[in-house]
Amino acid sequence: MLKNIIKTITYSLTLFLAVPLAAQQPAAPSAKPGAAMQKKQGQKAQPKGSPQKRAGPRRGRLEKLACKLGTEDRHARIAVELIGGRVESIAYYSKWKPRTCSVHIVRDDAFSRWEDTGHVTVVTLHEEKGAFLIDHDRRAVKFLFREIDRERFCGMPGKITGSLTVTRGRDQCELEGVMDYVEEPPVPAPAPPVTPVELQSTPKEAQGTSPEVPVIPAEVQGTPLT
Repeated sequence: MLKNIIKTITYSLTLFLAVPLAAQQPAAPSAKPGAAMQKKQGQKAQPKGSPQKRAGPRRGRLEKLACKLGTEDRHARIAVELIGGRVESIAYYSKWKPRTCSVHIVRDDAFSRWEDTGHVTVVTLHEEKGAFLIDHDRRAVKFLFREIDRERFCGMPGKITGSLTVTRGRDQCELEGVMDYVEEPPVPAPAPPVTPVELQSTPKEAQGTSPEVPVIPAEVQGTPLT
């Protein structure tokens, strides 16, 4: 009997001392319920409408084409780089002495937007400065100029419209309308004023005076006509 009482008292004291010690120990950090879900959502693709990353560099064979047509004082020329059969950059230059025109565009630059559809590429210049339509062919590459702003690239009023074709294996371009430019005639300067000396030496008819009227005698004036 006495042993049972001592055993009960010892067990009660052990429980009494163990409860406070357990309360003082820090609890192990528990994982947040939504942490795994947030991590999974973060790995998903960006929502529709968000800016997309630009595609990496184009792959394929690098090809360079160039051509020129005209004289030294009046000509047009173009240099083109293609990667994988697609135009990557355009460098157009024309000269109509003393005026010059230069257009340099690179794919995915900050001044143009490129769209490829089949064998055709449309390059739209920003700020409504015009557009290029590029037709890729096995034999040649044809550029259609659509209302390219001359003021922006040439420093003169008007638009560049027409076509330019660069053919593989040929140094001469084929042009149609690109170099057509009608310059407005200059306004004539006003004539200098006439000096008194020039008035004296100028005939009266040239000075604007009316010619002398002949005097009719009095007897003739009263004679009736027959």
